[in-house]
Amino acid sequence: DEVTLYCNEEKVKPDDVAAHLQSANVIVKPYDNVVLDVQSHLASNTRNKVWLDNSRSNYAVSRVIPEANLVDAQNAITPMKACKNTAEMEGMRQAHIVDGAAMAHFMAWLEHAIIVEGRSVSEVEIDLVLTGYRAQQPGFKEVSFPTIAGVGANGAIVHYRAAEGSDLLKYLDRNQPVLIDSGGQYEYGTTDVTRTWHLGEATDTFKEMYTRVLKGNIGVDTMIFPENTPGFVLDVFARKSIWEIRKDYGHGTGHGVGAALNVHEGPHGISPRWTNKETLKKGMVTSNEPGFYDDGNFGIRIENLLEIVEVDGDAAANGEEPANKKQKVESKKFLKFAKLTMIPIQKNLINIDIMTDAELDWLDAYHEEGFKKV
Repeated sequence: DEVTLYCNEEKVKPDDVAAHLQSANVIVKPYDNVVLDVQSHLASNTRNKVWLDNSRSNYAVSRVIPEANLVDAQNAITPMKACKNTAEMEGMRQAHIVDGAAMAHFMAWLEHAIIVEGRSVSEVEIDLVLTGYRAQQPGFKEVSFPTIAGVGANGAIVHYRAAEGSDLLKYLDRNQPVLIDSGGQYEYGTTDVTRTWHLGEATDTFKEMYTRVLKGNIGVDTMIFPENTPGFVLDVFARKSIWEIRKDYGHGTGHGVGAALNVHEGPHGISPRWTNKETLKKGMVTSNEPGFYDDGNFGIRIENLLEIVEVDGDAAANGEEPANKKQKVESKKFLKFAKLTMIPIQKNLINIDIMTDAELDWLDAYHEEGFKKV
């Protein structure tokens, strides 16, 4: 048996990569050869089949496969990547611990620069310094995506990217908030986190919206749900608090994350787009990132990564690998989330009058767990 990998051959030029592929009987061919090879495969025998996920393939490939020869189904590798094994999950947990340490150093630097030194810091400097602290952590390879550091109104631009010389470039001081969405790619895991900070005196409106976004994050984090639940079912819990005051946000609540792979990985997600009916399963990792954006003024997003575990007493609650025992209700297995991200949430931005006792307890427990692990 052999496998053909169609890719840019520059990507597999390192000797150790080439040797590994050769030992596994993998033949490397130019990416542009794939269409001709599919056509040759079909022409050699009219009964030959091609397994292709049409929802994720390009038109050049899909158009040459007759319907009678097409097996249109999800790629078998997709669920293997989505549901992490024990080693992958341990690596993800470790990545978030070292990422929390990097972020702690960065937060200390940022507070010192703004509050003690009394200077302003550009969005580009924020990006560079944060990346520098991540680079000091063992196993760091690169950022998992370009850092989003948006000061003031730029925080309301969901996929903003700061650049020197740009007319949009802003400087952080004590008068404006900053939204920072960033992540690290480590040899053993992938991180993605968003925090919104204000190092001065935030307005009451800002604090209310920050609190409602936090309530949405906690709403998803604390859910217990039966197996075979698709992600869109949970989306309403992220939006409940801001819907109560007739507000909303225009992006999904969660996306899958790879283990030392793509920071955006399918097939699952949490969003109002009910067309994605992929069910949530043990071992999947998802982001949890409700937000609120006041165009021209500020953006707020609080994002943690979560691991899906079976409900099994305290083990799942503590983010540990669940024991073999499974809780079943009416022959159904139930799932919940365990926390991966270990980065503090700014408490003086919270309006405790609209927080429940249970939500405040969650916040204390989250910070206690992060302090212990990081």
